Amino acid sequence: MEFTRIPLTRRSMERITDASLLLRLVFAVFLGVCTLSVLSMDYDDYEMPSRVVRFLHNVNTPFHEFGHILFRPFPRVIISLGGTLGQLLMPLICAVAILVTSKDPFGASVALWWMFENLVDCAPYIADARAGVAPLLGGNHGRNAPYGFHDWQFILGETGLLKMDHAIARAAYWAGIAGMALALAWGLFVLFNEYRAYQQAGREGRFR
Repeated sequence: MEFTRIPLTRRSMERITDASLLLRLVFAVFLGVCTLSVLSMDYDDYEMPSRVVRFLHNVNTPFHEFGHILFRPFPRVIISLGGTLGQLLMPLICAVAILVTSKDPFGASVALWWMFENLVDCAPYIADARAGVAPLLGGNHGRNAPYGFHDWQFILGETGLLKMDHAIARAAYWAGIAGMALALAWGLFVLFNEYRAYQQAGREGRFR
């Protein structure tokens, strides 16, 4: 595919300007910095020394709690899993909505980056299933809270996978990191396409 021949609709041309492309590029660089910050954290590092990681965790937490409410009609294990599903589904819904309504693949790539970051965010919680030392909402810890209070202790305990908590957490962490990198690469590819097509359209005098 030749980038200089990528067609742009009038709607997309109205959205793309030099300023918007620059702002998107700056935001993509910011996501790259956030990715490196997340990468500096181990999959079992529940203390979250990075300010960026702590900030993202605080953003994700309400969607985790809402997930428990959303899946309340289902069996107990699904309700516990609902917290993690809530974290993953919200960004995925945003990505689909952005693509369908706004036809904005860059915005969708940002939402997908967020989804995979949520997967990384869940890794320390999964890794803590047996140890139960990570602080939970309300000041409890898994080791002294009632059985079922710690989501992943309950999920893995009920499914007979408790001894695999670190392996599952490690897989979630690296899958999340890979997904974040791919989503970021997609976003940069979209920006490159838009820039080349926008420059070509300007040279040809289209959409004036």
